[in-house]
Amino acid sequence: MSYISHIQLTERPGARELAEVATAEHETLVDYALMEATLIGADRSAWSADEIAVADDALQRIDDAVSDAESLIDGFLAQRGYLPLDPVPGVVTTWARAITRYYLHKHRLGTDAQDPIVRDYQDAMKLLKLTAEGKFSLGADDPVASADSMDVQFESGTRVWDGRGRY
Repeated sequence: MSYISHIQLTERPGARELAEVATAEHETLVDYALMEATLIGADRSAWSADEIAVADDALQRIDDAVSDAESLIDGFLAQRGYLPLDPVPGVVTTWARAITRYYLHKHRLGTDAQDPIVRDYQDAMKLLKLTAEGKFSLGADDPVASADSMDVQFESGTRVWDGRGRY
C-alpha cells in the first residue's frame, strides 16, 4: 500500500515544484499543467508526444523518490511490527511527503534548519526514530499502541464433574 498518492503530491508540494525538480536536467522543463495532468491521470492530448514523454520521465523520477521514501519508512516501522499499515495513518503520509520532497531536491546545498525542505525531512527522521524506539505513536489508528494498551483477561470455565470423581 502506498503511503502517498500522486493526487496528494499535487496538493503539496504541487505540480509546479514537482515539475521543476523532477524534469531531467537535459530536458525542457515540463509544463506545470502537463505535470498536474500526468499526476492526476487527466487528459494530455493538448501536448505533443515529446512533451508527454518528458512528463512521463519526470513522473518516474517522482515515483522512484516515493518508493525510496516508503522503503526508508518501512525500515523504521518494521522495528515495531507496524507493517503492513492499513489504513495508512496521516502522520505516515506526512513523513512520506517530506522525505520524497527531500529526495527530489537532490541538488540542495547545506542543511540549514531554516530551509523548510531540510527541516521537514529532519523532523520526519526524528519522529521515525522515536516511533521505532516505541516513544512516539502513530495516533488513534496506531495498531501497536492499541495492542499494547489492551487489557486482556482470561476466565476459566466452571468445573464439571466427570462422574468418576474428577473435576
